Amino acid sequence: MTIKMTTILAQGAEAILYHTGEGVVKVRHVKNYRHPEIDEQLRKFRTRREAKVIGKLNVLGFPCPHLQKMDDEKMELTMDFINGQKVRDILSPTLGREIGKKVGVLHTHGIIHGDLTTSNMIHNGEVHFIDFGLSFFSDKAEDKAVDLHLLRCALESKHCDIYEECFTAVLDGYKETYPDYPVVLARMDEVEGRGRNKHK
Repeated sequence: MTIKMTTILAQGAEAILYHTGEGVVKVRHVKNYRHPEIDEQLRKFRTRREAKVIGKLNVLGFPCPHLQKMDDEKMELTMDFINGQKVRDILSPTLGREIGKKVGVLHTHGIIHGDLTTSNMIHNGEVHFIDFGLSFFSDKAEDKAVDLHLLRCALESKHCDIYEECFTAVLDGYKETYPDYPVVLARMDEVEGRGRNKHK
């Protein structure tokens, strides 16, 4: 690896995030439990897809890391570092509304984040979304509904004392920026209904 890695910012199941002199480098390391050929294909596909999503968001001017370069041989993405507070530490209904507006913008452009948690949001004058490792392109109401449902679950898990008020604010913001919100919210009710039925 030619990049000099310095500080590990985060380590997940899929990748490690390093803070370097060049910014932030996300590396998808080899997973020895997978067949080597399948592992390489998966890591290459996910690296390319994440780069495409971030690249489109950069063109749109969406608040997220700026993609400096992508190397699908080393399975690396180099991005600008966003300094600020994790939203998980400062969540409020006001921020919830802002989050909802920005999810609406993502969905309007056919982008599903896939991991909407307040740990994947940084406040630096405004809310920036990070970690698009599970993101993908889709215009399906089901995928957008699941995106919102997972956000609700994350809020309930991490912010149980204020999650209802904050998620209401999320939906208020979402309605402002996503014109077809009635379809997605109706589908979200179906998604959550299926989940409740499974536990009966």
